[in-house]
Amino acid sequence: MKARQPSNECVALSVCIRHLFQEFVLLLVIERKIVKSLSKDQVKAIQDSGINCEIRKVEELVSQEDILSLGEDDLVLLAKIANATYRAGFPVVSNVEYDTKIIAELERRNPNHEFLATVEPEPVPLYKTVPLPEKMLSTDKVYSDKEIIQWIERVEKFGQEIGLDSGEVLIKVSHKLDGYAAYDDGERLYTRGDGVRGQDITRAFNRGLKVAESAKRGMGPGEIVVDKEYFDKELSGEFENTRNVLASVIAEKNVNSKVSKAIEDKACVFFPFASLKGWIGSCEAFKKQYKNIFDDMWGGGDYEVDGLVVEVLNEDLKRLMGSTRKHHRWQVAYKRNLEKATVVVSQVIPQTSRTGRITPVAEFPPIKLSGATIRRATLHNYGMVKSKGVGKGSIVELVRSGLVIPKIEKIIEGVDPEIPELCPSCHSKVVWDGDNIFCPNSTDCPAQAENTLIHFFKTMPNVDGFGPKVIEKLYENKITKIHQVYNLSVEELVDMGFGEKTATNLVDQLKLSKIRELEDWRFLAAFGIPRLGEASCEKLLSNYHIDEVFRLEVDEVASIEGFAETSATVICEGLKDVRSEFLKVYSLGFRLSKTKQSKEQLSGLQLDGLQVVFSGTMKAASRSEMESNAKKLGAKVGKSISSKTDFLVVGDSVGEKKVKDAKTKGVKVLSEEEYERYIKMQTDFKKS
Repeated sequence: MKARQPSNECVALSVCIRHLFQEFVLLLVIERKIVKSLSKDQVKAIQDSGINCEIRKVEELVSQEDILSLGEDDLVLLAKIANATYRAGFPVVSNVEYDTKIIAELERRNPNHEFLATVEPEPVPLYKTVPLPEKMLSTDKVYSDKEIIQWIERVEKFGQEIGLDSGEVLIKVSHKLDGYAAYDDGERLYTRGDGVRGQDITRAFNRGLKVAESAKRGMGPGEIVVDKEYFDKELSGEFENTRNVLASVIAEKNVNSKVSKAIEDKACVFFPFASLKGWIGSCEAFKKQYKNIFDDMWGGGDYEVDGLVVEVLNEDLKRLMGSTRKHHRWQVAYKRNLEKATVVVSQVIPQTSRTGRITPVAEFPPIKLSGATIRRATLHNYGMVKSKGVGKGSIVELVRSGLVIPKIEKIIEGVDPEIPELCPSCHSKVVWDGDNIFCPNSTDCPAQAENTLIHFFKTMPNVDGFGPKVIEKLYENKITKIHQVYNLSVEELVDMGFGEKTATNLVDQLKLSKIRELEDWRFLAAFGIPRLGEASCEKLLSNYHIDEVFRLEVDEVASIEGFAETSATVICEGLKDVRSEFLKVYSLGFRLSKTKQSKEQLSGLQLDGLQVVFSGTMKAASRSEMESNAKKLGAKVGKSISSKTDFLVVGDSVGEKKVKDAKTKGVKVLSEEEYERYIKMQTDFKKS
């Protein structure tokens, strides 16, 4: 029988299917090509760091050009991956891209995120950690003249508090070495680790590592570095970069023979920061000529550098300025990023944040800038949009900076902008507050409520499973408050569409989070009160117990060192807003460890725990000097009188109303002389 021939329609269909299949295969090939493959060394660095993630997922993250499209969890994961591979010497992104792209975007979204308060570790896998002799914090970074001036002004302000003028404050500028951070106490050499605990790598000294500049051992923090010229001549053929060499310097065993030779030739050394040479002069002189100083020092030195470090040398001023959980306030690293681009804005989109502030985001056609494809840029506020004319068709200049990625540097050509009248999330009528517009609907605005839940569970370190997708599903089922989440049962979660195993795990995690011990300052920070990040919460709770803070008045918060009156006002308003929800959650019985009270820390000082207000013109010193001295003696200094004020100290020209108000509230009024006698009497009493 003759075989039946296929119809023309079947042939056409067959050809069409074959072409479609070929195109599909081609698309798969193309997709696989744009996903970066990790090297064996990068994979090992990630595994050694303890990051638990599929390698395919890692490859997709590091291939992502539009950083703004990543969720917050993925952004943090990418930061950890970038840090681990960079520290190991096999970076998936550059140091500049890490600072100005990943970290800056995380800062924009969630400036109080726990990761931002964590010192990036120098990982050495598989070894036990030990306490460092002193904390080794990261160095904060600035990228512009404006930021340098702001830092100088802060230094000057702190200096005035202890009687130092700008000519008496000493500033040092030195190279920021790009090596392997370590600490030498004279007996052991430690990695920086997480800034509090590191690992013992004294073996590097035992195998011949020397201290740079023929300096002695025991000079504290520094960097293990490799001479650039020596690396180019002797090591570059075998090692991709200097960090690969440093990994071998501190390895437990199997040290590369060429690295051993480099140690012997003193090309690999430990360089204490205290031995770094540089420019030293007064703050006054630095302020006048910092541009020339930076230009003269930029790019010099025998070792790899990553900018310039500017720091205060006066020990008493350094103690006063202190540090955040991550950075010393008395030093900054200055970096340069000179690449710019001009773009035409396609549109400005409003986005409602957790605090209700509506942020303008400018969108434009994709453009390459400093190695990244940029499609959006967050503007400061709608005051800027209004005054500068940023909108569809406006022409702006972009830069990649450490503040915001990317940052609109200037407006070249403005337009008549559109200002939203309604919240994009709940459609409530917006209100202006200075240069910002806010959604006043804090209780029912979806963006605020959902983001508040996300922030709470992101900040709480003792509960897992409540990521953005879970929170989104809860919100869809009318769960909008933290206490509602904690009251959920397995059955209710199953009814919402969660699997029984997932629902059981979520409920178990909620129960465990109440049993596991948690710092009280971290618990308070989880409620996302404006101006109360983790460091500020810790400072607040070192002065007041957690069950006292919701009764605080503005002057009581402002009297705490580090809190300005403006911040105190915002904090008190924020505390009032969350009080009801906080008490409902707090009453569930969390196991909170109390922050050590400053009253306990200051025990024995003459004004220990007293609240003092100064008014009028003082004779012995200026009022600000009197306030500063009172703080050093343990007092809480306020600007206005409350029922909790202990003393009103009056000088000349004090208002009668203030004195009368003090007496009405039972506050003791002291003249300047009586105040000084009281301090002397307390001093004599403490000595006896």
